[in-house]
Amino acid sequence: MPQFDPSVFSPQLFWLLVSFIALYWLVAKVAVPRVGEVLEQRARVIQEDLDRATQLKAETDAAAAAYEKAMADARHQAQDHMRAMQADVKAVSEKRTADITGQIGKQVSEAEARIASAKQAALDAMKGIAADTARDVVAKLASVTPDAGAVDAAVAAALKETR
Repeated sequence: MPQFDPSVFSPQLFWLLVSFIALYWLVAKVAVPRVGEVLEQRARVIQEDLDRATQLKAETDAAAAAYEKAMADARHQAQDHMRAMQADVKAVSEKRTADITGQIGKQVSEAEARIASAKQAALDAMKGIAADTARDVVAKLASVTPDAGAVDAAVAAALKETR
């Protein structure tokens, strides 16, 4: 094997040094700057993407805040509208309740008047029937025709006692 021959070590060391220096120069002057450019370009692209993402996040946050504000305004407006509608409905129902209460009160008063009139008519009719019956009973039992005024007074006195 020629690599292990001590007589050829010097040329081998020389060419090793020349190859190393050439390779070092090639890597230092060509490969490293290109890799550095690629790394810088990637860092620039990443930074631009981060800046764009930050900008889009800020726009999104602003849009979300505007949406939340619009929703809150809509909720408040809906609540105000509901309160107004409830007040209107309450006013209408109170008015209708008052109207119906008045009508019912009037009908009750009229009914009470009719009942009192019917009661009085029934009492008058009952007085007449009682007086006729008393006259007929006295006439049959005593064989005497009683005075109509006396019988009416007796029936009226009897009715007052029962009340």
